[in-house]
Amino acid sequence: MTDNTAPLHKTRSDLGVRTLSSVVMMSVAIGAIYIGGYAFMALVIAVGLGVFFEYSRLVLGFAKGIPSRLMWLAGGLVYVGLACFTLLIFSAPFFGMTPAIMLIAGVIGTDVGAYFVGRNLGGPKIAPQISPSKTWSGLFGGMLGAGLAMVAIQAAIYAMRGGHAGDGDMYLAYGWSRLMLTGAALAVIAQAGDFFESWMKRRAGVKDSGGLIPGHGGLFDRTDGLIAVAFAAGLVMLFQFSAGS
Repeated sequence: MTDNTAPLHKTRSDLGVRTLSSVVMMSVAIGAIYIGGYAFMALVIAVGLGVFFEYSRLVLGFAKGIPSRLMWLAGGLVYVGLACFTLLIFSAPFFGMTPAIMLIAGVIGTDVGAYFVGRNLGGPKIAPQISPSKTWSGLFGGMLGAGLAMVAIQAAIYAMRGGHAGDGDMYLAYGWSRLMLTGAALAVIAQAGDFFESWMKRRAGVKDSGGLIPGHGGLFDRTDGLIAVAFAAGLVMLFQFSAGS
């Protein structure tokens, strides 16, 4: 996720690139879903493997001793693995693929909302020792941005389907107010995922998780919020499944 209180000259220089990056990533994800299940599956698996590789490098940078490293790596396998599994399940035909698009759009809305509001309003920091650039105003902007993004996706899908939702499209049954609240909660979880990755990088003594994306770091840097949100959604899904069985 993006920092939301950088100097003005840096804001002007990287705003276009960061915005374009978000649009491209969202377009690729939605395009993969539109093309078919195998295309989206390949994308999720490829990104998941890349994220786990970068996560592992961070772990090796701060975890001391084999037991500690194995514990962190096992935790990362569950964290990234469940997130990827959730995205695959949420893109399955019986879900109508809408939940996967909603999650991705909500995280991008969080990033964009936090970017614009945080950098324009500034204000108190949330956790300066972990991520000194993140502000409360940016978080609230992200919460608003996520809700609006999810409402916009709902409206677009309804319009494409002539005002009807397909079977299993649970988010299309939400009213706009419920979607806004869902987006706000999603933004908080995405921010927590960003803090978690920032904390790992600080412990490892590195600025970025990788260098795959010039000027933006690695895959983990760009998907930390989505991984956290998908992981949380997976936990909810597993809890509902176990409660109903």
